[in-house]
Amino acid sequence: MPAIDDLPPLRDVIARHGLDARKSLGQNFLLDLNLTAKIARAAGPLEGRTVIEVGPGPGGLTRALLAEGADRVIAIERDSRCLPALAEITHRYPGRLRVIVGDALEFRPQDLDNSKVKIVANLPYNIGTRLLVDWITAEPWPPYYESLTLMFQREVAQRIIAKAGASAYGRLSVLAGWRCETRLLFDVPAQAFTPPPKVTSSIVQLHPRDKPLQCDVSALERVTQAAFGQRRKMLRQSLKALGGETILAQAGIDPQRRAETLSVEEFCTLASVINQVREVRPL
Repeated sequence: MPAIDDLPPLRDVIARHGLDARKSLGQNFLLDLNLTAKIARAAGPLEGRTVIEVGPGPGGLTRALLAEGADRVIAIERDSRCLPALAEITHRYPGRLRVIVGDALEFRPQDLDNSKVKIVANLPYNIGTRLLVDWITAEPWPPYYESLTLMFQREVAQRIIAKAGASAYGRLSVLAGWRCETRLLFDVPAQAFTPPPKVTSSIVQLHPRDKPLQCDVSALERVTQAAFGQRRKMLRQSLKALGGETILAQAGIDPQRRAETLSVEEFCTLASVINQVREVRPL
């Protein structure tokens, strides 16, 4: 496959700027530009879109997103060591790359000028799930983004796409399935990274539902936390602190069932019942 642009190979960039991936920042640099191009293409048409990327590092995926036609990329990077490498990409693609130095957990999209937005990222392992939950629970809904195309450890990816009855089904599955259509696109082997992680990674894509079931986010998070926090127990026991058999009866759910058997719809029903109880404490 031909080079995606005329910038140097990422290994040369990393060596020249003395970059090393730091575990404390959840970093694993993806150096295979063929793979970064595959991820960018998997995000769908990028023309006319603003792409938000979290944790660009030396910029492998950033380059692919720009080469594939993104109007602009907003790259959020907290590691200032990566800025000189990203500056080279800014020079190669003038006016199309904006680098924000800071914490992605604190980024707010108010300044996106009503752009069509896609979020595409090889997420840092240490904040990936937190970011996903923030994006899924964003208000108002439908959200400001068209889609999420994200890399996670495969174990986390399987939790995101899992359906009721699967061993990986849990809180993250319910939240993701409530508001988004989810699918696993492909795996990324450990040897594609520097340093190689001890796990395989996977690319997951989420498309927001226009009209998800009506449900209070805080109540849904509370009931899933209680149910899956004691997933081996029957719901009458795991949900005892929230009302136990009383709320289950109101929701029309057998109290002898366990959390992994409930559909997303049933969890939303439970959340609606819980939300009607005055004594419910906030998370």
